[in-house]
Amino acid sequence: MRYTIAAIFLLFATVLRAQVTDTSAVDEMDYSKFGDAEGVKRYVTQKVLNQTPNKIISIGYEYQGGFNMPEVPFYPTFLMPQTFKVNRLSGLRAQVNIPVVSNTKLIWQLGANYWRSGLNFEGATANPFISKLESNGMHTAGINTTIFKPFNEKNFLILQASADVNGVFEGFDDVNSKAVTISATAIYGWKKSEKNMIGVGVARTYRAGQLIYVPIVLWNKTFNDQWGMELLLPARGHLRRNFSTSNILQIGYELEGNQYWMRTPSPNGQVFIQRGELKPRVMWDKKLKGFFWLNVQAGFRYNWRFDVMNEYDARKDSQLFFRSALTNPFYFSVGLNFVSP
Repeated sequence: MRYTIAAIFLLFATVLRAQVTDTSAVDEMDYSKFGDAEGVKRYVTQKVLNQTPNKIISIGYEYQGGFNMPEVPFYPTFLMPQTFKVNRLSGLRAQVNIPVVSNTKLIWQLGANYWRSGLNFEGATANPFISKLESNGMHTAGINTTIFKPFNEKNFLILQASADVNGVFEGFDDVNSKAVTISATAIYGWKKSEKNMIGVGVARTYRAGQLIYVPIVLWNKTFNDQWGMELLLPARGHLRRNFSTSNILQIGYELEGNQYWMRTPSPNGQVFIQRGELKPRVMWDKKLKGFFWLNVQAGFRYNWRFDVMNEYDARKDSQLFFRSALTNPFYFSVGLNFVSP
């Protein structure tokens, strides 16, 4: 944990230093030597007018209210399954996306992310599964890369890939290759105007808690100075209300999740928690000062999937250890973001 936070602040300092531009060369430039820009090839940009700013560094905290976790067996004896009360689920979220190459012909970003979910259960329990969850929490840490490649004034390609280590880890010795998940996305698109861009593609994702391959639709559109929408279906979609360029409200949803490795005394010695969450929500983004923005979210966490499987990437009920229909609490989160110009 402390290494993750240290890395985030190191990257934060690098980005701040990169924002300082030497203007002396610009001040001394003789613009009379330049002719008209005729014949210069132009390229599509990655955003539409009034779109929410891209986050370079994001640090936040999420809190989910109380909910029930039913049908949890007591292994290895497999006595009558029990229902456990979760008082709260909360944890840190952090993400960094650093531009490596950024010009009119190519935008390439490298990033890292961390997501912790700590669970607090009501009362003491001897159930090994619940005890491990409460003692260690669920962790995701990963790296990612994104490429935006414009071909001309209209067409573009987006490529994204990520690798995450996910698990209920008691220590660094628990980290292993079976805790790794790989996701990827490819989108080909058209920018109709400065207010409208559309793309279609395919994704390999664990957002629903289980590995799936799905077609995806990107559609960012600004209707006027006040209204717009930002869609990446089926992962997320929001209707946007711009009160100003520095005060934005959105209403929509996001589908989140991943697969988590966990050591157990069960016959296999391990299980895989497939966790997926659908979050209808309201989001408010407000510029604080300079490139610093506040993000506040409030909504409903709907349990899409909480399956505990005996095998990696398992999708058949024959490999199911148990399934819990978690009840659905309200949630909120607050975060501080350092955004791109």
